[in-house]
Amino acid sequence: MIELQNATIAELYTLEETIAGGLFEGLTYPWEALPKIKDFIVALGETLPEEKYERREGNIWIARNAKVFPSAYIGGPAIIDEEAEIRHCAFIRGSAIVGKGAVVGNSTELKNVILFNKVQVPHYNYVGDSILGYKAHMGAGSITSNVKSDKTLVVVKAGGQRCETGLKKFGAMLGDHVEVGCNSVLNPGTVIGKNTNIYPTSMVRGVIPADSIYKRQGEVADKRQ
Repeated sequence: MIELQNATIAELYTLEETIAGGLFEGLTYPWEALPKIKDFIVALGETLPEEKYERREGNIWIARNAKVFPSAYIGGPAIIDEEAEIRHCAFIRGSAIVGKGAVVGNSTELKNVILFNKVQVPHYNYVGDSILGYKAHMGAGSITSNVKSDKTLVVVKAGGQRCETGLKKFGAMLGDHVEVGCNSVLNPGTVIGKNTNIYPTSMVRGVIPADSIYKRQGEVADKRQ
């Protein structure tokens, strides 16, 4: 089988930059991990050292040096890794791993996600059924749309290639160092390669290559070296 170009785990992520590296073992594409996140969190949580992580009711593990503001909500299962910051009015619905030094901000909602280390989703973001790579950043108001309007299964498209995912819920896969501009919508099945920038107010779908600047549908420029 020919691999879908620019969309594999190896092309998108530095697995050493997440506590969830083991989740991706034996997989080719990152979205294959989405149905496995919940059970993985519970199994991994049981192995975390008590001196570093506080266990709370509902299979929630929070690093003792993480900062969780009083008005934030965290539902389980979830792991909040070391030095992460969960700010006021953040809403973590469950099945979420927030990486080391990551920021989940005001009115941001997470559900069935992996945030690698140093990810920032700091202002009014919705991130559902998605995986965000090392130091990925979503600008204010940018969201992942994780269900198609006709409720059919999500297909990932790259040029003339198509990959049937078998998933009804699938938001976006963001590679390492991706920058998403403010108020952008990442449509179901979006995959964005490493080091790529998305213009503000964009509507994105399909696979966007690494080291690119996405201006609008059909207009993607290579970054100058």
